[in-house]
Amino acid sequence: MFVETSGFGSRSAIPRGDFSQLPGFGKPLPGLDRPYDETWWIKAKMQREGVSVLPPTLALRKEAEDVREAVSGARSEAEVRRMLAEVNEKIEAAIRRPPPGPLLRLRPFDIDAVVGEWRDERDSA
Repeated sequence: MFVETSGFGSRSAIPRGDFSQLPGFGKPLPGLDRPYDETWWIKAKMQREGVSVLPPTLALRKEAEDVREAVSGARSEAEVRRMLAEVNEKIEAAIRRPPPGPLLRLRPFDIDAVVGEWRDERDSA
């Protein structure tokens, strides 16, 4: 037989009301009406942490969009070229060996053309 002597276990904590101040106390557990999903805890953690997982091709499309937007904030031509070269390497690798998921539908950036647009944007500001 187990005898609690520390005063920190649940047998003494329940009568003291230690659990009554926890978030969600007295409320039904969320998701009980949904079908069982083995990965429920992973999905819940990802939602709490604000993490999303996209198929590789969609993640690369998103990265290309983000880089295109970030170019306008670049401080130098070298930075623009570096940003575009990095994403171009990934695009070219995905074209050579398509990852699973939706079609990529991307071509590498024309770095010189984008740098020209970046220069024009800087000159007009």
